[in-house]
Amino acid sequence: MGNRPTLIDVAKAAGVHLSTASRALNESTSAQISPETVKKVSKAARDLGYTINTVARGLRTKRTQTIGVIVPDLTNPIFPPIVRGIDSFLGPRGYSVLVVNTDNDPESERNHFESLMRRQVDGLIIATGHTDKIILANYHNQGITAVMVNREAAGAPYPAVVGDDASGINLGVAHLAALGHKKLLHLTGPAESSTSRTRAQAFSAACKNHGLQGKIIKCSAYSIDAGQSAMDKFLNQNLHTITGVVAGNDLLALGVYHSLRAHGLKCPQDVSVIGFNNMPFANDFQPPLTTIDAPHYEMGVQAARIILNEIEGEASSPVKIMLPVTLIVRGSTAVAKKI
Repeated sequence: MGNRPTLIDVAKAAGVHLSTASRALNESTSAQISPETVKKVSKAARDLGYTINTVARGLRTKRTQTIGVIVPDLTNPIFPPIVRGIDSFLGPRGYSVLVVNTDNDPESERNHFESLMRRQVDGLIIATGHTDKIILANYHNQGITAVMVNREAAGAPYPAVVGDDASGINLGVAHLAALGHKKLLHLTGPAESSTSRTRAQAFSAACKNHGLQGKIIKCSAYSIDAGQSAMDKFLNQNLHTITGVVAGNDLLALGVYHSLRAHGLKCPQDVSVIGFNNMPFANDFQPPLTTIDAPHYEMGVQAARIILNEIEGEASSPVKIMLPVTLIVRGSTAVAKKI
């Protein structure tokens, strides 16, 4: 087997200078070369079977062209679209994505942070919601590039890309108010999550603005089981005291469905239910779930764009990008039952 072709071989085959071949094959510098030359060099590289030596390039540029992505739970359907958005933006630009899953465990999260740093990733995109404030502050002080996605930073002025959670909750409460609901329940996620706090505060404000009675119950996780457990405890003591539930996400809403059935209640005849995120299966619920649609794929794209700008030293990124959300009305909400 012969030796692997080198960039020198590509330059000779294309009839260009070595530096020209290098710029033509580099996504970040190819615009400096005429399209005809880029096409000629690329063809020569393909014909020779040349592949870029990213290790050697990393030694020259002091970059690994890898981005670490930290998510709390890959089984939660909102995170795959975010990761796809990140990869769709970074991949064509020559960057690889390393995804780690923390299972919502702070110790696992710290270990993954350290592992990614040892791998010398060029930056981090962080989706986990309860990152230790001291950890984030320390990494920011060390000059580590990071962007938060679907969550806001705590303890460090990192950029963030989020959906407009407060607006989404207000849309849900307003929808129930228009249907005549007076007494609502909000199931929120873990207290340490910035998302949980934002949505709970928005629920309280929306109930006040619409003249409704609102009660908030904290759940241990954004999961089906946590939603059912919290709703079970509430209904065991307050069976006929509310007509509407605004859940912190669609998984919690599905847990509410299970609990209502276990207590002999029907949705939406007895209790209307609204979720948040419009997960891929929300329309398959029985009944189909009214929910807030958040643009998770676009969140990933925007987070990737920001971190690449940060790495390549382009114009400073905004502190926070807030993407609009919309209310998707389906069969889980109806006119309030009289209680």
